[in-house]
Amino acid sequence: MSRFTLRTAALATAFALGAFAAHAENPMVGGAPMLETKNIVENAVNSKDHTTLVAAVKAAGLVETLSGAGPFTVFAPTNEAFEALPAGTVDTLLKPENKEQLTKVLTCHVVAANALSEAIGKMIADDGGNHPVKTVGGCMLSAKMDGDKITLTDEMGGVATVTIADVKQSNGVIHVIDKVLLPKA
Repeated sequence: MSRFTLRTAALATAFALGAFAAHAENPMVGGAPMLETKNIVENAVNSKDHTTLVAAVKAAGLVETLSGAGPFTVFAPTNEAFEALPAGTVDTLLKPENKEQLTKVLTCHVVAANALSEAIGKMIADDGGNHPVKTVGGCMLSAKMDGDKITLTDEMGGVATVTIADVKQSNGVIHVIDKVLLPKA
């Protein structure tokens, strides 16, 4: 092989590995690639694990907001998290007459910042293991570490675990969680 061929092969390999690493930075969610060039709503609609969340965001009229410039950190409950709520809760929340309550629940999952897990972990450590998080819905969450996982305790005492962290978006970041966070009743 000539030097040119070896150099070209090495460059091609480096480029391929670099492209893979860049793509690997953002995890797949719900069987779909999450593209950093798309906003929170554009990515969420492609996740088969977040169809309930997307339906709720639409019913609450939050599509335009979460498609906006941000930055936003969204703690995104999966369909299973919504299914774990008491029977009939989701159907009740999705009714037009309950739009205000639905909006409150959803905005308790949103923070007006671009907070990656490393930064959240540092805030937790800096605050002695328990970092208060104020959401755009006015809820106060408590962020803690459970081993290497971030947990969030809501105002009702429920605890959600971040199962997929740092899903970067053009207008913020999504952290997938396993429980719906609830405001005080």
